[in-house]
Amino acid sequence: MDREDIEANLAVVKQNITAAKQGVEDYDVKIIAVTKTKPNELIETISKYNLFEDVGENYVQELVAKYPVAPNLNWHMIGQLQSNKVKYIIDKVCLIHSLDRESLAAEIDKQAKKRGIKVDCLIEINMGSELSKGGIDKENLQEFADLVDAKYPNIALRGIMAIMPNLGECEELKNLYIEFRALFEKLKKHMKDRQIIDILSCGMTNDYQYAIKYAQPTYIRIGRALFGARC
Repeated sequence: MDREDIEANLAVVKQNITAAKQGVEDYDVKIIAVTKTKPNELIETISKYNLFEDVGENYVQELVAKYPVAPNLNWHMIGQLQSNKVKYIIDKVCLIHSLDRESLAAEIDKQAKKRGIKVDCLIEINMGSELSKGGIDKENLQEFADLVDAKYPNIALRGIMAIMPNLGECEELKNLYIEFRALFEKLKKHMKDRQIIDILSCGMTNDYQYAIKYAQPTYIRIGRALFGARC
């Protein structure tokens, strides 16, 4: 995909973002360009023409392969992360979006300590209680945040992430996003003076306008709307 096609698609996404913000207090929402299954040439184009500052990968092997092409970009690990692969990306990513179990927290903390760094992480919540998706139960959010805060000093909790059920635009999806925002505000209050909770990650190609309207995310994660169908 060439620069002109990406810029045309980005213009449409930005128009949709503006439309979704109608009736919502204006704020800055950032796009994470999801390059899952896309070739290194796409990363080269993104970097060369400064199309995006933030890129996201679902798989460790893809992130590791693409990172050397543009280490200047902000790389996000947005997919499920196996503990035994943390060591490969710990010093490459600016944010891990999918912290969802203590064993993973322990490994992130261990690898971060080895390198003398502190790693920003989001707690992933399974808002739809879907067995096929990762994330903790929403009822366990504060308990899990307390655990990470108390035991793993090399992790900086920054907020929460969710992948919503693929429901289409409907009342149920609206309510899930409203609830997700409420969980974020509750966590921010709960962790006051302990962690800086300031990042809400939600919304993808099929539902980012709903996410903006009802949850006001910090990051939306967009792939297909920018780069077409997966390879």
